[in-house]
Amino acid sequence: VQLQASGGGLVQTGGSLRLSCAFSGFPLSLYAVGWFRQAPGKKREGVSCISGSGAVTYYADSVKGRFTISKDNAKNTVYLQMSSLQPEDTAVYYCGASPTLDPSDIDPPIVEAYEYWGQGTLVTVSS
Repeated sequence: VQLQASGGGLVQTGGSLRLSCAFSGFPLSLYAVGWFRQAPGKKREGVSCISGSGAVTYYADSVKGRFTISKDNAKNTVYLQMSSLQPEDTAVYYCGASPTLDPSDIDPPIVEAYEYWGQGTLVTVSS
């Protein structure tokens, strides 16, 4: 089981980025996937999660209306489209996956519930 996050970079306030998390070694449709972020000196926090079927999603209040999570099971990839980025969105973004989470368990997101993690991708939003 491997996760590979990509798509981070430097963007100005108000800009957009799309993060990708590519999976290998397991069928994505059976896994809940979450995007988490960790800013310097802060705890890792849940940003957005999606159930295995894709029918259930979660968004942190701070990103509602700006971020959209989606998954393409055929490509074994989960995306996080981020728009209207703000300096406070600056962080390392990680994707995590869990085969055991029910759709009802992705809200609120719990870091310890996700068993597999990608390496993280840095998002920097300049003011």
